[in-house]
Amino acid sequence: MARNSLRGPLLRSVSRSFYLSLRFLPKPLRDPLSLAYLLARATDTIADTTEAPVTLRTEALHTLAAVIQGTAQKEKSAQLRESFVALQTDKAECALIEQLPPLLDWLGDLPAEDRDEVRRVLAKINRGQSLDLERFDPSTSTSIKALRTAEELDEYTYLVAGCVGEFWTRLCFRHLKNFSERSESEMRGLGVHYGQGLQLINILRDAGNDLRNGRCYFPTDELESLGLKPADILDDPARIEPLLNKWREKAERGIDAGKEYAGAIRSRRVRFATALPAKIGAQTLALLREAGAAALTRRIKVSRAEVRKMIVSSALGRSK
Repeated sequence: MARNSLRGPLLRSVSRSFYLSLRFLPKPLRDPLSLAYLLARATDTIADTTEAPVTLRTEALHTLAAVIQGTAQKEKSAQLRESFVALQTDKAECALIEQLPPLLDWLGDLPAEDRDEVRRVLAKINRGQSLDLERFDPSTSTSIKALRTAEELDEYTYLVAGCVGEFWTRLCFRHLKNFSERSESEMRGLGVHYGQGLQLINILRDAGNDLRNGRCYFPTDELESLGLKPADILDDPARIEPLLNKWREKAERGIDAGKEYAGAIRSRRVRFATALPAKIGAQTLALLREAGAAALTRRIKVSRAEVRKMIVSSALGRSK
């Protein structure tokens, strides 16, 4: 598969809002950001392949992480592809795993500084994915497993998403002249909170399915303060409303940080690309607030039509 197909059809098939954002970025940013996203989705797909036992997924994730970091031979990715392609039930994720070797070739062809940045952010993301497998290993217990504390949830959201805000910021400051009116350290801090807010929205949106699959991201100590165990949540969702409110408010603060981040960007195109996930996130939060605890029992998602409206509205605003 040619590079343009990796950047285009493959990326579009496994991403919705991120692909839309990337289309508006200058080319020097599109390549490292696109590749980092595809590699992160590939490692996430391997970690989430429930048809394979956790021990096999953990070993495969560590192997692929080592190949990405350049500490293991690329040939090992071909072995992983053979083992995991047949286990995929989603056509797009199957295609993604099929393309592991060319994705790794692409990584090797990046300029050295960009390659180092991609490896740096993937090391953190892969750490978060490994922690997820370790904490929610179903082979150690048949009951729903939960994170212990808010600190563990903060750690997880940083490792799988907050660090992406840092990555995005470092790339933009290096590749774009006069990227922001604020300092790089300020923008990195805002970027971390933005990424964590977006990940919290994902967690809140997917909480019901996660619980049905034996995992709970709501911290045990906070559940106990309400007299709840993870297994109680789906039986009486209304009782968890105080926790839903708390984490929705934290997610909202993350979205506010994203808006502040975007507002400090000088380039209109990059500002638009950066702000689009915040717009989608804010709309998702509005749907979650409206649904309340019922969000645990039904699918919450911003429609494609609504996303298109956001893009058209923003584009018209940029053209004025």
